[in-house]
Amino acid sequence: MRVCRKLLEGAEYHVSARINRGEMALLLEEEKTLMLNVIERAKKRYRFQLRNFCIMNNHIHLLIKPGKNESLSRIMQWILSVFAMTWNRRHNLKGHVWGERFYSRIIEGIVDFLRVFIYIDDNPVNAQLVDFSWKWRFGGLWHHHHGIKTVTDPPDDLILRYCPEHIRY
Repeated sequence: MRVCRKLLEGAEYHVSARINRGEMALLLEEEKTLMLNVIERAKKRYRFQLRNFCIMNNHIHLLIKPGKNESLSRIMQWILSVFAMTWNRRHNLKGHVWGERFYSRIIEGIVDFLRVFIYIDDNPVNAQLVDFSWKWRFGGLWHHHHGIKTVTDPPDDLILRYCPEHIRY
């Protein structure tokens, strides 16, 4: 039996989801773009803030805050299932795209928020995909830096104070 997911109205969450069997289903730019498009569609369907994100080759990270009376589980189920159905259709496949159920953890205060926020930014550098976080096109830093508002919400004063690289140039 699964452990119940810890949910709290008004909370922010670090969420991640991994591709089944560690496969590189998000390796190509077009697959990462598909995920961005699905998240963008989800923002029109559900009320939530996406404070930061990173789409890697075999997993994603989101820093997300569901809106009032919105369900994190419902939002993530929609994002992951719509991506999986579209990905399978594109590749003429059937079956699971995502591995185990998505991971989520409630953010516990400002220090935890900043730690997770920076961790998400640094993911592509730590994986040696780029030498600087701001070069990763499929992350919140790149989107904030370039003023793209379709996926992430604009950085607030806290983010701009402690993560000034998120300032739009």
